[in-house]
Amino acid sequence: MIASRMLWLPAAAAVGFALTLGFGLTMGFGPTSATAQVPNPLPPPSISVSPNDPFGEEVMMNEATIIYFAGSGLWDSAFETIVMAFKSVYGAMDKLGIKPNGAPMTIYTATDDTGFQFQAAVPIAQAPTTPPSGGIKIGKSPPGKALKFVHRGSYDAMDSTYEAITNYLDDKRLEAKDLFVEQYMKDPVTTPEDDLVVEVYVPLK
Repeated sequence: MIASRMLWLPAAAAVGFALTLGFGLTMGFGPTSATAQVPNPLPPPSISVSPNDPFGEEVMMNEATIIYFAGSGLWDSAFETIVMAFKSVYGAMDKLGIKPNGAPMTIYTATDDTGFQFQAAVPIAQAPTTPPSGGIKIGKSPPGKALKFVHRGSYDAMDSTYEAITNYLDDKRLEAKDLFVEQYMKDPVTTPEDDLVVEVYVPLK
């Protein structure tokens, strides 16, 4: 992992740019919930995107109920760690008879040069009457204004996407919160890593 990925949170905080939670349709941020927008600039040619992919689109996040597993991992095995966490969440959902109400997401709460702290979360319609066990928790996603970016391809290749996001924030002189979120439009548990489609949400202060 290059520095733009590993040190995303501390580096962003140092220059006044940081990140926080985002989510798609069920959290209410997508084209239908965006605030007034200007045309989005195109990402650098090195970033694998569809011509219709947003890059820095302003959206509004609505609070949603989530079921999640909180843990930590190393960048060298980040994707494997996240997949295992989602398997735990899915297992708890099956046991409780809970259905997802949106796409899975990873909420990164801290990063450094070797690893990260995170929450592997899935939105649900409402909290279950029986509390989950085994380290699985129920919580809420934070609301607020955010910028939306899209990555297509392998998880390791997301370094280039994060570098482009950092440059975008720098160029626009934007100040963001100190968490960030990846929403998986293709389930990371069942999708080959090279075929991922990930929406990155950068909540703004």
